[in-house]
Amino acid sequence: MFQDRLAEVQAAVQDALNTQIARYPDSQLRDAMGYAAQGGKRLRALLVLETAALFDIDPKAALTVAAAVEALHAYSLVHDDMPCMDDDDMRRGLPTVHIQWDEATATLAGDALQTMAFELLTADAIGPATRPLVRALAQASGAAGMVYGQALDIAAETAAQPLSLDDITALQNGKTGALITFAATAGAILADEDTAPLETYAHAIGLAFQIADDILDVEGSEEATGKRLNKDADAGKATFVSHLGIDGAKARAEQLVADALEALLPYGDRADRLRDVARFIIARKS
Repeated sequence: MFQDRLAEVQAAVQDALNTQIARYPDSQLRDAMGYAAQGGKRLRALLVLETAALFDIDPKAALTVAAAVEALHAYSLVHDDMPCMDDDDMRRGLPTVHIQWDEATATLAGDALQTMAFELLTADAIGPATRPLVRALAQASGAAGMVYGQALDIAAETAAQPLSLDDITALQNGKTGALITFAATAGAILADEDTAPLETYAHAIGLAFQIADDILDVEGSEEATGKRLNKDADAGKATFVSHLGIDGAKARAEQLVADALEALLPYGDRADRLRDVARFIIARKS
């Protein structure tokens, strides 16, 4: 069952993150890192592990990369939640790091989780794939990927005109989609295989993920999502829902899932769990 596999991945990745964080000096910084790295759906980790399985990659190496991408994701959330960014006070049902401690601690915890991600990618278990993985993660998370998407998002808050649908798509391809693409192609990178089919799959599910988030912001519950809702509407920000409507957004997400499933055809039955991920992305409640 998909949920059983997801729970298994959540436990394994949490243990890997806890083990790495425990190696650092005992401090408030370490406590904040551990706090920020707990919980979450771990879909990015699951993508790493399942794409690695397609190419018979050593599970230990795959788990190390999965932990790295989740550390990078945790850093992004810590910084994204801060008052100078999206100014959120709740994440995963808990106070955000800057609320639990302070802004300086949150900044440093995010910095440390980011560098921890690249430290993990240098583990002996990964072997010769270290260099291409480090390069791919840096590109996905930096000034042409996730950070660029976040910069576009911040700029949109004071723009004279709301973003167009194409603008929102470009923004989300960076802010959300780039790290998902890294996770979904990590297995092929580890195996030194063609990443193109998995890139197509990842681009589709990355956009579907953000559309689902926009829908949850309108139809979801704070109890299930673990964060404040209706923020985009209250701020007058353009979203997939504001452009397409609820029904149109749902239809677009369904089409993206269909596109993702088609991209997996070369892998046959071995990609069934990746198909489950695509379906889960638009069915989730958090």
